[in-house]
Amino acid sequence: MGAVTDAQDNPSIELTTNGVGPWVGELPTEEFYDPELLERGDSRNVIDRYRYWSMAAIVADLDQHRHPFHVAIENWQHDMNIGSIVRSANAFAADTVHVIGRKRWNRRGAMVTDRYQHIQHHETVESFVEFARADALPIIAIDNVPGSVLIETFAFPARCVLLFGQEGPGLTASAVSSADAIVEISQFGSTRSMNASAAAAVAMHAWILQHVSFG
Repeated sequence: MGAVTDAQDNPSIELTTNGVGPWVGELPTEEFYDPELLERGDSRNVIDRYRYWSMAAIVADLDQHRHPFHVAIENWQHDMNIGSIVRSANAFAADTVHVIGRKRWNRRGAMVTDRYQHIQHHETVESFVEFARADALPIIAIDNVPGSVLIETFAFPARCVLLFGQEGPGLTASAVSSADAIVEISQFGSTRSMNASAAAAVAMHAWILQHVSFG
C-alpha cells in the first residue's frame, strides 16, 4: 500500500474540529481509500496517515508492522478496564489481545480501537496456556505477588504475552502458576496497587523501550 501525507501537509484535506472534511479536489484512486469517507469526511480517531482509509486497509497495513508481543486479560469478572487495555494495545501495536474467561466485555473504553486490533477469546486459563505453549510464547504475568521481580530490572523476551488480571483481586492462582515470569511495577506511594489499565500501559511501554529502536 502506498503512503499518504499527513493532513496538515496535504492541501486537499480540510481539517475540522472532528477530524477532516470531505476530500477537496480530484479524488485519489488508490484502493486503500474509502469512497464514502472521501465524500463525507473522516471523523474517526485515527492518525493522519490513515485518514480516508477503509477499516480493512488500516488493519492490513497495521499487520505489516505489529510488534511480536501479545496482551492477555484474565476477565473472570466484568471489568471496564479491558477496553482501555485494548486501546493501549492498539497504540503500541501489540500483535493480539487475548481475553480469558467471559467473552463479553465493556468496549466503551476501547474508543473503537477494537476494530483495528486482533482480539482472541479463551474460555479458560488452561486453554489460554495451551495456546501460548503451542505458539512458543512465554507468559509474563504482571502482578505484585510474592516471587515477582521489578519491571525495571526485567528483560522482556521479544516474543511474549503480557498477562494482566482483574482490577483488585489481580491474577488467579492458576494464572500465576502458569507464568514463566512474574513482574511487578515499582510503586512509591501509599496505595498497594495501581489501576489495571494504567499498569498494562506501563508494562507495554517497558517492552517498547527494550525492543523498539528510536534512532
